[in-house]
Amino acid sequence: MRKKIIAGNWKMNKTFSEAQDFFLEISEYLDTQNCNNTQVVICPPSLYLELATDFAAESNIYIGAQNVSYAQEGAHTGEISAAMISSLECDYCIIGHSERRKLYSETDEFVNKKILLLQENGITPIVCIGETLEEREIGIIKDVIVNQLEGAFQNITLDSDIVLAYEPVWAIGTGKSATPQQAQEIHSLIRSWLIEHYGQEKADEISILYGGSIKPDNFKELLLQPDIDGGLIGGASLNIEQFKQLISIAVELN
Repeated sequence: MRKKIIAGNWKMNKTFSEAQDFFLEISEYLDTQNCNNTQVVICPPSLYLELATDFAAESNIYIGAQNVSYAQEGAHTGEISAAMISSLECDYCIIGHSERRKLYSETDEFVNKKILLLQENGITPIVCIGETLEEREIGIIKDVIVNQLEGAFQNITLDSDIVLAYEPVWAIGTGKSATPQQAQEIHSLIRSWLIEHYGQEKADEISILYGGSIKPDNFKELLLQPDIDGGLIGGASLNIEQFKQLISIAVELN
């Protein structure tokens, strides 16, 4: 059975004390829950990763970084390496997020290098893909998704854990969400591509998350789709009550 993953991407938000309060409350909440096959992942700013992994050591939280350098080490001011993330005992790392692609010109080639480095360091990549509104409107969604998969997974073997996240760019932070049917169509395409390249057994093990203006009132219908295995959540992951509601929805559907 594939894992359900509820992953909160805080982006560049929260002060240290706000992060500390959030981790304390979510840890206490998870102590009261039987999460079974659901993993709760929080991806805070890198400054808070040590704080986060300290809480994770005593609770049911999994911790992820928001990004990693494509280089192993060296003169890359401001970057963090896969080895650094691993040394903090992080479980996951987001790569290929549309904001990194758009604001920092990251390409599928960068994503590919990052997957390799994370695999070498025992960290599960959360690989983000998705189309812009313009690409959707002109009808090239499938070409865009397949091209991103082909570029990111070139020469990648799936002998370790990996997670995919479909995030339509037009739905991130806009309040607009893909309908469950729209999301399922692309998740099914991704699953089919994985089957073609890695076989049915491996493809069936890989969790594919949806991201893009997820809220408690639309999450259940998304999770009921056969190929949607959780959410990569932005704004709602900053609100402790909303985040707890999302966890509760996923746990109830286990």
